[in-house]
Amino acid sequence: MDKRHFAVIVAGGVGTRMGTDIPKQFINLEGKPLLLRTLEVFLNLAFPVEIIIALPVAYMVRWKETCTAAGLEGTHQIVAGGITRFHSVKNALSFVPKGVLVAVHDGVRPFVHSELIESLYSKASECGSAIPVVKPVDSMRVLMSDGKSQPANREEFVFVQTPQVFDSEILLKAYEQPYSQAFTDDASVVESAGCQISLVEGDPINIKITRQEDLLIAKAILSVF
Repeated sequence: MDKRHFAVIVAGGVGTRMGTDIPKQFINLEGKPLLLRTLEVFLNLAFPVEIIIALPVAYMVRWKETCTAAGLEGTHQIVAGGITRFHSVKNALSFVPKGVLVAVHDGVRPFVHSELIESLYSKASECGSAIPVVKPVDSMRVLMSDGKSQPANREEFVFVQTPQVFDSEILLKAYEQPYSQAFTDDASVVESAGCQISLVEGDPINIKITRQEDLLIAKAILSVF
């Protein structure tokens, strides 16, 4: 019997890098909030996904009104975001049972393709985890403690994306750990718990929108796709 599919969409932050008066996940991109675009991708997969969204408490009413207007009321569960990404995910995982597959995705990555998500679930069902990565194309340098820098071999590095998909037993156990500043994503939490992760090829279009210039790129992507 196939495992149930869950998705945690992390949108609990109120980051300031965008320089706007609302959290970036609520910024309109060509008539739709970024978070709404992200939600719609998961609602249109080839199989049903039980979705949990971590939101700032102060914006829950606004989000419910947005979903009602879009006809998406009741399509997902809402939980309170935490003081860090780690705590937001942990809050959401309290509603995820053992024995399922769970994806954790950034709410401000609205261009993730359904084919990638579906392939990640498939890989995680085989290996226990699936982490999408892309190779850098620019030259890279390592910053030294004395203020100098030196060239780095870019073949030794990858950029990590979401959704990161796991067997829920692995992820639930990993999130029993105390919070550490070293936890930058779910893969780092899982590795800290002693589990290995499986890397798969991501998608360069699957950008995370965090700065004003990212919105310009996002509009260009929409004009093509």
